[in-house]
Amino acid sequence: MKKALILSVLVIFSLFAVSSAFAGGKCPQPRKTKAAPGGIAKKDKTAKADAANGKKLYMKTAKPMACKMCHGEKGDGAGKLGKALKPNPRNFTCAATMKKVSAGQMFHIIKNGSKGTGMAAHGKTLKDKQIWDVVKFIRSEFVK
Repeated sequence: MKKALILSVLVIFSLFAVSSAFAGGKCPQPRKTKAAPGGIAKKDKTAKADAANGKKLYMKTAKPMACKMCHGEKGDGAGKLGKALKPNPRNFTCAATMKKVSAGQMFHIIKNGSKGTGMAAHGKTLKDKQIWDVVKFIRSEFVK
């Protein structure tokens, strides 16, 4: 009887730990984010963007804070600060979600933020070229 109780407690604890670890990484992630205005959603300037600079911005230097703080080092939406946000930050590793998000839409959201989420606008601290660098890094590193 004692062994069964201990085993049950361990199983429940393990399930809780696993579900907590993947809290930010739900896939697919339904969103009701408005489409970028005009033709912005159809733009894609990632061909001339610098993924290495995008990585630097994503991991360390973007202001007001580095992207990884919310989106995580693996792009799965499980960053330290992101765990407290509702809805959870975008999980870039979710192909089912990301196939519906264009490079132009990503650019618009990074630049202007996303109303109703914790996504802050970075348009005052990052130049357009830097935002395209971040978009290229995310799409080449995490989106599969």
